[in-house]
Amino acid sequence: PAEELRNRGVEPMPDMASVLRAADVVTCHTPHTRETHHMINAESIAQMKNGVIFINTSRGKIQDENALLAGLESDKIRAAGIDVFEEEPVSSDSRLLQLENVIVSPHIAGVTEETTRGTALQVAAEMLRVLRGEKPQVLGNPDLWPKLGHLK
Repeated sequence: PAEELRNRGVEPMPDMASVLRAADVVTCHTPHTRETHHMINAESIAQMKNGVIFINTSRGKIQDENALLAGLESDKIRAAGIDVFEEEPVSSDSRLLQLENVIVSPHIAGVTEETTRGTALQVAAEMLRVLRGEKPQVLGNPDLWPKLGHLK
């Protein structure tokens, strides 16, 4: 895999710290789990290049907003694009909303024609599975499925 990446002009990195030290732009695309909670924190921000641009369109709880604010106010982070917040909805008096080097959007930055169409097609396919008595492929609470025998 590493050789294939290099052939495509991508330099594999051994760990997150190496990525943070090398990146001009850090953009997050991860679910919120125990492992990713506050993965962007004072320690990870300290590892970033000075003047880095930070973007988070994934989940707000992966960023420690106090550490993010400190990074933005010290210019360690030159600018940020924030689509998600640690607590949502974000408070109107949030310091993130007051900084000139932060662009915010209301958790819709990933919405495009393609994603909207893809979501609609996926929902329709799942509904057809249920109507045929089949278990959906995407099921948020799979333990509930056996209890819904009347749908089969």
